[in-house]
Amino acid sequence: MAKGPRYRVQYRRRREHKTDYVLRRSLATAEAPRFVVRVSNKGILVQVANAEIEGDYVVAQAHSRDLKKFGWKAGGKSTPAAYLIGYLAGRKALEAGVTRANLDMGLTRATSGNKAFAVAKGAMDAGLEIPCDSDIIPSPERMNGGAVAEYAEQMEDPLEYERRFSVYLRRGLRPEELPAHFEEVKKRIEENSVE
Repeated sequence: MAKGPRYRVQYRRRREHKTDYVLRRSLATAEAPRFVVRVSNKGILVQVANAEIEGDYVVAQAHSRDLKKFGWKAGGKSTPAAYLIGYLAGRKALEAGVTRANLDMGLTRATSGNKAFAVAKGAMDAGLEIPCDSDIIPSPERMNGGAVAEYAEQMEDPLEYERRFSVYLRRGLRPEELPAHFEEVKKRIEENSVE
């Protein structure tokens, strides 16, 4: 470990790789609230938060578990699910009076086609204004499940098909029907009032 009179110990959350304080400061001092996207192994969490001196105040939030209320049968951490969660969070934010937000991905790398950008695209399609480059957003075929359906149609081995898509089949959804199911759930989110 480095030592000496000029060495400064980093903050604990930075040492634990949980918070980038330089980025957090620039987002917290901005006029627009933060559109926080966190992707974990179990799901995706989206929050629209205002930074205050006392701490963050969450204005609206959505989790991948919330999609079950709208009849979503596929996995909660896929790219189509990410888009729908962003769409739901965007609608909730608009109902709470937020029209513009800045994307906060935390320590996640900003790679092209990342699920966090699918979440942002869903929120933008809901009407929320988020500054984001269109080149880095996943393709529409990935966001509506068309890539999964095409891959499932090309598979020839039935055992491999059942192994790869066991979660879909167990929930009563054939992967070839994912784009149509995606559109149904999106329509339900549009029609139902946000809770």
